[in-house]
Amino acid sequence: MNPLLSRPGAVVVEGGAVAAHYGDPLREQRLLAEGAGLVDRSDRDVLQVPGADRLSWLHSITSQHFDRLTDGAGSEALVLSPNGHVEHHLAVAELDGTTWVDVEPGTGAALEAFLQKMRFMLRVEPALVTEAWAVLSLVGPEAEKALAAAGLPVPEGVGGVDGGGLVRRMPAIGDGGAAVFDLVVPRAEVDAVADRLGVPLAGIDAYEALRVEARRPRFGLDTDHRTIPNELPWLRTAVHLDKGCYRGQETVARVHNLGRPPRRLVLLHLDGVSEDLAGPGTPVLAGAREVGRVGTVVRHHELGVIALALVKQSVAMDAALTVAGSTAAIDPDDAPAAADDTLVAARERVRAVRSATIGR
Repeated sequence: MNPLLSRPGAVVVEGGAVAAHYGDPLREQRLLAEGAGLVDRSDRDVLQVPGADRLSWLHSITSQHFDRLTDGAGSEALVLSPNGHVEHHLAVAELDGTTWVDVEPGTGAALEAFLQKMRFMLRVEPALVTEAWAVLSLVGPEAEKALAAAGLPVPEGVGGVDGGGLVRRMPAIGDGGAAVFDLVVPRAEVDAVADRLGVPLAGIDAYEALRVEARRPRFGLDTDHRTIPNELPWLRTAVHLDKGCYRGQETVARVHNLGRPPRRLVLLHLDGVSEDLAGPGTPVLAGAREVGRVGTVVRHHELGVIALALVKQSVAMDAALTVAGSTAAIDPDDAPAAADDTLVAARERVRAVRSATIGR
């Protein structure tokens, strides 16, 4: 039983094991954007990879340059199919001779099976340790102060915690002001760690809203079986373009050199007419023509209903789009580098969509 689900106001994610919110998801969003809050992400799977060959081995089978990963450093990496499609997204921490990896809920067993298959005779011991370790995220501009006040490290990369576990600095979410520190802690101590930090709890819905605003995709929600790294910000954060061969590299290199992946990730503003939010995979339509698919759709405390979407490169910034009957507009900040005067029309479309939401 997750002890944080017994806290006052906790409402469980449908079919999940963490809290969607603790009574007021919009207030919790503001808390993360302006102060500090603790988000229970203990449904994520956690793996440990000890062994003398671990870094060179992970370097050879993932998209990241693990040979350069130093002690106390964090990173991201991808496991790709032979055709370059994303099969796993890894959040990584290197600490005291062990590489820690956490991945999307329910994907850890498949990743462990892949790693075991790729061991050969190397000195590595990958293990799925989700039952023993949990991920919590401390989020907000005041997060550093909260860590320091609790006597926990405030690392630039990864710091160890007395008694085991770690603190890992992650990219900010929201408008860039909400710092994120992931804590990997013994599952038996989740309740005690939450008390030690002394900040309010915020549900995963609040975290997701700021994540979408920051255009940080999640594997399996904002991706599909055709997704390649070149379509996502992961090309910058989880792929090293100058390393040697790994599975799927040919596709990544070819598309990068051509400079035009088939789709691009954008932030969509939706009119919010429907009370029900569209689910991942819902088509993005231009008239009757399908031009993309949405991933995560959220209600943001300032922006209204927004979504991450993968859309075809040919979709114009000012295109008239719909998602499940709701009018949609691409955020002007997602214009290609060579933007043109369609940006004016794009800004007008976003204003119109948000006005329709506010008017309700």
